[in-house]
Amino acid sequence: MKKVMTALWLSLLFTCVCFPLNAIAKTKLSYANFFPPTHIQSQLAESWCKEVEKRTNNEIVFNYYPAGTLTKAPQTYDAVVQGIADVGMTVLAYSRGRFPVASAIDLPMGYSSGVQATKVANTVLEKFHPKEFDDTKIMFLHAHGPGLIHTRDKAVNSLEDLKGLKLRGTGTSGKVQASLGASPVGKSMRECYQMLHKGVVDGSSHPMESNKGWKLGEVVHYMVQNFSTAYTTTFAVFMNKDKWNALSPEHQKIILEINAEYATKHGEAWDDADKKGLAFFKEKGGKVIIQSDAESKKWADKAAVVVDDYVKSVSAKGIDGQAVVDVIKSSM
Repeated sequence: MKKVMTALWLSLLFTCVCFPLNAIAKTKLSYANFFPPTHIQSQLAESWCKEVEKRTNNEIVFNYYPAGTLTKAPQTYDAVVQGIADVGMTVLAYSRGRFPVASAIDLPMGYSSGVQATKVANTVLEKFHPKEFDDTKIMFLHAHGPGLIHTRDKAVNSLEDLKGLKLRGTGTSGKVQASLGASPVGKSMRECYQMLHKGVVDGSSHPMESNKGWKLGEVVHYMVQNFSTAYTTTFAVFMNKDKWNALSPEHQKIILEINAEYATKHGEAWDDADKKGLAFFKEKGGKVIIQSDAESKKWADKAAVVVDDYVKSVSAKGIDGQAVVDVIKSSM
């Protein structure tokens, strides 16, 4: 009887010790994102977290922080490098000049969809393995559909109509605005609604999805379908390098498989959101301005300087910008 009781006590002790160890053995990570929780891109980011949890049998778990609650969009990349956040998603254009190879993706190439832009983005990533990302582990890139010019009070039917207009834009979108004769105002998307509402700016460059996703369709009344000069904006999802290296090879493999799936999901979500954003814009009384072929060519000729300037500027940093541009064109 004494031996039985001893065995039971040892079994109980073993159970008590093992359960806390298992709990401690879980890898807990934070994910920082600037999109509001209701935005499809935020919902997909949270879904990515849940998918990692599911496929690792909750050996990796996440605390998800949307809407800039852990770190603001422009600081997200540095926050991940420093370990303030373990995983993050942000707009690369918010750190102008820091990502010279990837910035080519945003150029006004005449993008037609988010799926196309996302494919181009990850092709550039896989082809060039940009050193600018070396201080993190890049999960994947994704990019929105055609970025178009929206205005508040003035219909833009020609290049002449753009002169003197203040347009919110960041990174490449601001350069495109300047090449077309407008005055770019470099502010983030989170600030856009209030700037338009208060009349601080006359318009904004953004994809159609933002009319609903960020409610901008409530404060802009004209959309120029300037597809020939349509840019995109590249979003990156990345992980702290030390946290990535601490994961088991099995867990790394699982995450890489999920990344490939979710890059596609994000691209498809941009296109679905564009359709909804266009519908929302029209429901609010917005007017769509379709460009003639002649006007479209005028805009494309003006915006070509943005691509030329990119090639020249990065060549000074030892980067073959023309090679990057050529890969993008051949991937579209």
